[in-house]
Amino acid sequence: MLKKIIFAGCLSLMAFSGGVVAKETYVVGSGGTYRPFEFENSQKQLEGFDIDIIKAIAQAEDFDIKLINTPWEGIFATLSTGDRDILISGITITDKRQKMVDFSAPYFPADQAIVVSENSKIADLEGLKKLNVGVVNSSTGDIVVSDIIGKNSTAIKRFDNTPLLLQELYEDGIDAAVGDVGVVKYYIKTHPEKKFKLIYDPHFEKQYFGIAVAKGNSQLQQKINTGLQKIVADGTYAKIYQHWFDEQVPELPSK
Repeated sequence: MLKKIIFAGCLSLMAFSGGVVAKETYVVGSGGTYRPFEFENSQKQLEGFDIDIIKAIAQAEDFDIKLINTPWEGIFATLSTGDRDILISGITITDKRQKMVDFSAPYFPADQAIVVSENSKIADLEGLKKLNVGVVNSSTGDIVVSDIIGKNSTAIKRFDNTPLLLQELYEDGIDAAVGDVGVVKYYIKTHPEKKFKLIYDPHFEKQYFGIAVAKGNSQLQQKINTGLQKIVADGTYAKIYQHWFDEQVPELPSK
């Protein structure tokens, strides 16, 4: 007779006549509004780059996960209350957040990038001066461009989301755009007819996404890090990255 009991962050016990096999199940919180990292499909199931990554880590470390669409507002509190064991939701590792949660090693370079048409002569951030530049309102890109051009400059065109921003670039309503590299790469991959290219500038701050666990949960943190190392080493990470973005798979720092 088979019996199965599942608790969040506890053991799934499968009792067989020959003995007991223990497998842990962790509740994973992830937002559903940040394509291509996490979003809901037509069946209301979460999918995306982050979802594929945490599933691969779970498989590599032989634990189960239960995915729950979790709104960004208040997402960190779900770790302290125990409602979630793991958060993977395009979360940038920052000093402020490291005081609240513990992060895995970086799993994605969350850089900014300049987007221009393929025949543009723009080569760096300095080249954006005196041009009309589009950004997503209140984003990191907005902050970067505001520092260069001036926050109140009429040359900065602000949009509600990246697709609207890049459509304006395609229609020549702006000269360049600055946005999150992952979101932009996905857009370029799914809209090859628009013939955009990316430009990186060393003045962009280097940032990374991390997987969050409750402060002090070093055992789960290590398990995630070990799984991440495994999927990078065996090529699984590269396959997932290439599926969602492009062939330029990044090298990840160890911590």
